[in-house]
Amino acid sequence: MVVLIVALVTNCTSTTTQITDHNDYNVFLYPSENQSLKQAEQNKIFWSEKLEESPDQFPYLGKLASTYTNYFSATGDVNYLIEAEQKLLEVNEITRYENPSYLRSLAYNYISQHRFKEALELLTKAELLRENLQMTQKMLFDVHLELGNYNEAQTYLNNFENFSDFDYLIRLSKLSDHKGNLDAAIKYMEQAMVIAEASNLKDLKQWSYTNIADFYGHAGKIEKSYQHYLKALTLDPNDAYAKKGIAWIVYSYEKNPNEALRILNAVTENYQAPDYYLLKSEIADYAGYDAIAEKQLELYEMAVKNEAYGDMYNAYNVLLYTDKNSNLDEAIAIAQTEVENRPTPQSYDLLAWAYFSNGNLDAALQITEEHIIEKTFEPAILYHVAEIYKAAGETEKIKPLKDELLASIYELGPTMEVEINNL
Repeated sequence: MVVLIVALVTNCTSTTTQITDHNDYNVFLYPSENQSLKQAEQNKIFWSEKLEESPDQFPYLGKLASTYTNYFSATGDVNYLIEAEQKLLEVNEITRYENPSYLRSLAYNYISQHRFKEALELLTKAELLRENLQMTQKMLFDVHLELGNYNEAQTYLNNFENFSDFDYLIRLSKLSDHKGNLDAAIKYMEQAMVIAEASNLKDLKQWSYTNIADFYGHAGKIEKSYQHYLKALTLDPNDAYAKKGIAWIVYSYEKNPNEALRILNAVTENYQAPDYYLLKSEIADYAGYDAIAEKQLELYEMAVKNEAYGDMYNAYNVLLYTDKNSNLDEAIAIAQTEVENRPTPQSYDLLAWAYFSNGNLDAALQITEEHIIEKTFEPAILYHVAEIYKAAGETEKIKPLKDELLASIYELGPTMEVEINNL
């Protein structure tokens, strides 16, 4: 995606353009009521009572699992995701793992937990049962893409090709982005958004708005990105991800860390995902608020001690350890786990970077050449590649990477500009 980023963000430090207006989003920072959470609470009471009245009605377990999944989406509290898993395990045991719908639901839960290989096993069983086969095949595309099985993902995508289908278009967009074709990714996501708007289904529209906002940001279309995050918030004032997106624009594009922190502080009052603490730490560090930055790091580290997270924050932990130049042996071990779990260029980058940070340049260079080059276009990974090449003395390979990275400052964040200029 990097090579397609337009010149708008080539020199973000000199921009004086004001994109955001706090009057646009202030109303969403402290909404009076969380409708999604309220609905989840009502559903939990309803289905719990139904199950208590009729314990043999196993479909109620599935309804409760869905309710806990909605709790997780609304709060970021991983314990709800584990509650949903337990209910889904129960209902799959009762149905002897022969109900494709429950198999898909458990697979979706495992995808959220980054347990992709286990999700693949469940979906393979569901595929053999052939009920709602296309729905299963769509999820098989998702899992194969996450696992780095790109040929298999393409095969499944071909199986349900339909340019009038929302599900097909969003997956085609995702695959285009993986291949580094950001223009195509945006085109297909825009087509999916048109279908979502025509359907007038809130969840589809909201998902479309936040995802197209991300793509617009990658392409340097910051105004469009901002407007679509606002559209998502209009549908759901509690959309933490959309608020995070606006905070990133305020921080990375407008260089206003105080306002970005104000937005994120509002989010984390009711939303618990640990990566929000890491982002707040980065922004505070950029602003020179050392005590705040350290406190947010402590909150992150405390949060991820919860064993319920499993491998969900492995990538964050590797990058945190390498950034702090601490626990480097553990960073290597975690990165090796990630490669085992999902042998993608992103996972190999973690391993290469962990080896490099620990002084093993040869291993880092070998992994980079074999598993990363020409296989991903993510700016953060290309920065690691450039640093490894610099250390290896392969200076002729650095300049094109440096040019692309300078065009990606918005995506990488302003703290990276000095490092890139020093390549």
